[in-house]
Amino acid sequence: MHVDYEAVRKSEEIRTYITQADQSLQALGYTEHSFAHVTRCAEVAADILQQLGYNAHQQELARIAGFMHDIGNVVNRHDHAQTGAVMAFRILDKMGMEPADVAAVITAIGHHDDSTAFPVNPVAAALILADKTDVRRSRVRNKEHQNFDIHDRVNYAAERSDLALDQEGNTITLTLTINTQFCAVMDYFEIFLERMLLCRRAAEYLGLQFKLLINGLALL
Repeated sequence: MHVDYEAVRKSEEIRTYITQADQSLQALGYTEHSFAHVTRCAEVAADILQQLGYNAHQQELARIAGFMHDIGNVVNRHDHAQTGAVMAFRILDKMGMEPADVAAVITAIGHHDDSTAFPVNPVAAALILADKTDVRRSRVRNKEHQNFDIHDRVNYAAERSDLALDQEGNTITLTLTINTQFCAVMDYFEIFLERMLLCRRAAEYLGLQFKLLINGLALL
């Protein structure tokens, strides 16, 4: 049975897990991981594959993986990629998705988190790039600037964020405009270095070079 992105996006079960997971992360002081984040990840991951010539089916799997990638946080932040992959397996199998498609989605989900991430297939590579480049002020929920941790400062400082793929140059570039009143450029690099290196690895898997521009400076 073909299970498409719309069916996943409208699933009350999946939406409940995303909502509850985000509520837990909010209680722990993390940035927004709700529908704005997962929908962006779904669309950006699919768009990357579309621009690189992957077929519509692969793009659809990337959307599904992007939308579901953080549901494991409903159990715990630790090991949420693996937990989320197991949850996604049960949900998608129950919905009747073909085993090969389930495998592609849960592989991507299981390989997206910083400490264990690896671009093992095109869907996983696109998901890593979409997830790790979602830096924006609207993800910060802490309203008290004096209580910001470094993650809050970095996201709040991001006044503009743009991910652009140049097919002719075989590059994918994350361009950020950071307000240095809230965060030094080096603060961003310190907190997100591992993520940016993951982006470089994911880009290389897709035959691209990853570039990072912050306030006009090329840092990668």
